[in-house]
Amino acid sequence: MAQLGYPCAMRTILTTLHSKFIHNSLALPCLAAYCGEDCGELIIREFTVHEPRESILALLLSEDPDVISFSVYIWNRRETLDLVDALAVARPKLRIILGGPEVSFSEEKIFSLHPGLSALIRGEGEEPLRNLLMCWQQKQQPRAIPRTVLRKGSKLINGPDCPALTNLDNIPSPFQLGLTDLERGFVYYETSRGCPFHCSFCLSARDNQMRSYSMERIYSDLLFLMQNKIPKVKLVDRTFNYDVSRARDIFSFIMEHNQSTHFHFEIAAHLLDEETLELLSKVPVGTFQFEIGVQSTLESTLDAIDRKVNLTKLEENVRCLRKDGRIELHLDLVAGLPGDRYNNFLESIDRVVALAPNHLQIEPVKLLPGSPLRDQATELQIRYDPNPPYTVLTTQDLSFTELQKIQEISRLIDLTYNSGCFQTFLKELSTVSGSFSTGLAWLASEWRKRDLFRFPLTRQAIFQNIFNIIQKRYENSSQIRLVESLAYDYARCERVVTNRIPAFFDTRLTSVEQQWVQKKVQNKTKEIKGRGIKLQYFATIFTTVHSSTNRIVYLFYYLTETGKKMRVEEYNCNEKTV
Repeated sequence: MAQLGYPCAMRTILTTLHSKFIHNSLALPCLAAYCGEDCGELIIREFTVHEPRESILALLLSEDPDVISFSVYIWNRRETLDLVDALAVARPKLRIILGGPEVSFSEEKIFSLHPGLSALIRGEGEEPLRNLLMCWQQKQQPRAIPRTVLRKGSKLINGPDCPALTNLDNIPSPFQLGLTDLERGFVYYETSRGCPFHCSFCLSARDNQMRSYSMERIYSDLLFLMQNKIPKVKLVDRTFNYDVSRARDIFSFIMEHNQSTHFHFEIAAHLLDEETLELLSKVPVGTFQFEIGVQSTLESTLDAIDRKVNLTKLEENVRCLRKDGRIELHLDLVAGLPGDRYNNFLESIDRVVALAPNHLQIEPVKLLPGSPLRDQATELQIRYDPNPPYTVLTTQDLSFTELQKIQEISRLIDLTYNSGCFQTFLKELSTVSGSFSTGLAWLASEWRKRDLFRFPLTRQAIFQNIFNIIQKRYENSSQIRLVESLAYDYARCERVVTNRIPAFFDTRLTSVEQQWVQKKVQNKTKEIKGRGIKLQYFATIFTTVHSSTNRIVYLFYYLTETGKKMRVEEYNCNEKTV
């Protein structure tokens, strides 16, 4: 919540509906900062799509606004338009403005569908909104304002297109003005606008004019955020490292001045040069997180969407970053792009998993209004949901069923691979199935047969259901290896409780093995005595884990301290050496 301007002036609420409470807006503070006091009193109010419409309506009207301006996105379009209609009925003289990517390419019929709508802003909003609000504040009748559609009686005044801001420093820092909520755990931040790529599924294809804030401004904002010890800063630059030396200078500045903040960047991995990789090899662990849009590993598909990327260089640089292990890597694939076939996409999954990212995200392509791919949909025989988020439903090469299978694989990847708790099992499943994607595709089909995608599952339930599925298909040595790898992963991420031991463990220790366990536990108890650490333990037998062919006792210590995450320590020994 923030406020700018004089209380006696026209009152404007800048608002949006987030998908989660923890999210906060960067757009609204930037708009407020640029509009300034010449536009009257500006108030920022942020809600979520999960709040009752009646509650939001009441809160907005209780402010007695003259104008309400909504930022509209894929996740809040329907809820926002419902609010627009209700506001117009409750307060007929209220002026309502829509802006944001979800309405920037709307047809003019949106005005007839929503008679309470006063104006719509296309594209970057700072200048159009300022010009419009200044007219209303001065009680003038606006004429054609660039990138703005205005309702005037029964007519619409459609302003001309115009270039976006060239000097981003003209937007005062919303952080320095106190317009940004710093209490939600993280903030969004931008150092540039535009994108050097022209990917046809992305709105960035319409904005390839790269613009950067000055380095002085960037350093000032970053220093402010770091000194305020913001836990996480997520940069929304579409391709942060489009300028190699610029990105390197910002990385260096953060590394020099950072105290405790975690930074998330969206980068193009193939643009990283040797000097930058050398610098990144020194970044403190846990400071940076990179999101890398691979999108596809098919050259023909990349050509079809006009994405120019050197896949070989991308893979080399990702491997280099993973080897250092200092930066968390999130890699993205997009399903349903032109030329994608089911088996080809499974190969893309295997190729990306081979890079060992910390997180793999697979999303079906969304045909966003205004994107080139949406304009080409009929020609390319792509069918998509006409409602947000405009998800692809069929293509020339992928049926609806195949796209659903890919989405199910994606959901299992979230449940297993991305959790970091199933590494040993997934490696073993890949071995017995022939590949990672083949194993996940089989597991997803079994998951579907049991209706397990319909409801949320605890991590313990995920382990148990995988165990049940394995028992139905695999036998003999393959089943033993899969069950033991699953049990091993469970013991490393879940505390095994003595009276609730899952059926996939073998706890039948010999007397010699039990004596070894007792001695180890006694020694550990002495070691941690007086340190405020609680010790719990669990012992089990494995015969195939880590390619072993021997009977081995594994002992797991679960160590807990007040205010700290549980720590797991692991020891093993076979009977011949105890």
